[in-house]
Amino acid sequence: MKYKICVYAICKDEEAFVERWMDSMQEADLVAVTDTGSRDGTAEHLRRRGAQVFAETVEPWRFDIARNLSLGHVPEDVDICVSTDLDEVFSPGWRGCLEKAWRPGVNSGRYLYNWSFRPDGTPDVQFQYFKVHEKRGYRWVYPVHEVLRREGAEPEKVVFIDGMVLNHHPDPEKSRSNYLPLLELGAEEDPTDARMAYYLGREYMYRERWEDCIRALMRYLNLPTARWTEERCAAMRWIAESCRSLGKTREAKRWYLRAVAEAPGMREPWVESAKLAFQLEDWPAVFYMTTQALKINKKSSVYINQGYAWDHTPHDLCAVACYHLGMYADSLDHAQRALELTPGNPRLAENVLLIREKLREEKGEGISG
Repeated sequence: MKYKICVYAICKDEEAFVERWMDSMQEADLVAVTDTGSRDGTAEHLRRRGAQVFAETVEPWRFDIARNLSLGHVPEDVDICVSTDLDEVFSPGWRGCLEKAWRPGVNSGRYLYNWSFRPDGTPDVQFQYFKVHEKRGYRWVYPVHEVLRREGAEPEKVVFIDGMVLNHHPDPEKSRSNYLPLLELGAEEDPTDARMAYYLGREYMYRERWEDCIRALMRYLNLPTARWTEERCAAMRWIAESCRSLGKTREAKRWYLRAVAEAPGMREPWVESAKLAFQLEDWPAVFYMTTQALKINKKSSVYINQGYAWDHTPHDLCAVACYHLGMYADSLDHAQRALELTPGNPRLAENVLLIREKLREEKGEGISG
């Protein structure tokens, strides 16, 4: 079925991204951009590429207000709205995937989002994104880390858009200095809201304000609205990381174990527990945690998948643990698996050679009469 699709976005001083972004978004019928004060020619460049550009001032700044202004510029006859930022690009063919998945009565769609990439270009942090929706009945909420909220009593019908992949290629120099005050504002506006409480605690961790992170996330965990298991698990992991950074190893271990118990079907808490045990040279714990992680073969469809939980790291940690436990055959197996996942890594390749040599010594092949 043919739908009218509009990509809409907000921007400010992002001229460097215009060509790449417009190339990616040209599968849409219409591209509408709300410029919030560019001084570098972004608006003019977008217009030359065929985008409809609207100038808006948002003072004081809030992301939700800016995005609602942008959504307001989408024509009423649009069937599907697609919100992106200028540092994001779709894999080609995204429109066909969207139209194939969409059905009458559907309100919104989810799709794969590659938030970051490794140096070799393969995806690192991944999760499902949510910024495809019908025109009516939606508004953006929260000053930062904003989300779409559906209005009205009717239940929302959501589809997963197989094959639709959005890739994030941000400017590493771009400041996120306004995130913390906006998160503090959001938490102040509604102290009972779990989303703002969680992101505020995580932001404190990013800024290495460890004690503030612990206090904020403890408050989050005690909120009646903090019921999302995977997010609660993440909060416990960030508390553990803060404790570790403060030298409170026992507390860090306890919080990692709580995170494992909260979401045992996610690899991340197992692998992070294993990393701490590795630092402590607790090889039985490393072995146990990594083998439990490796039993989980499916990524989460509802939360963030960290690259280190799905690359060579679990096998690498397990290989080292097995080596120290005298389980050399198992060590070699895991070392080889780690190298298969990240071929060309010199350290992993060297580990394989060292373990093979140890196995030969154990068999007496390296001993001459």
